[in-house]
Amino acid sequence: MKAAFTIENLGCAKCALKMEKKICGIKGVRSASVIFMSKKLIVDADEGEMLRIEEEATKVVKSIEPDARLVKR
Repeated sequence: MKAAFTIENLGCAKCALKMEKKICGIKGVRSASVIFMSKKLIVDADEGEMLRIEEEATKVVKSIEPDARLVKR
């Protein structure tokens, strides 16, 4: 299952790359892509794991850029 999110207040491409790498490392994530220009995060994972992955991805986003916020689209 693929899920799309918006990363509000994403400040720089370097932060986006850091987020992408860390989110790819979350258990259960098959792939993750952060598109800086559109401030989108796309995650591919099992549907049953998506809520846990979303919570962990939110923590990753906050740890890299404290003012950023993950919003489900």
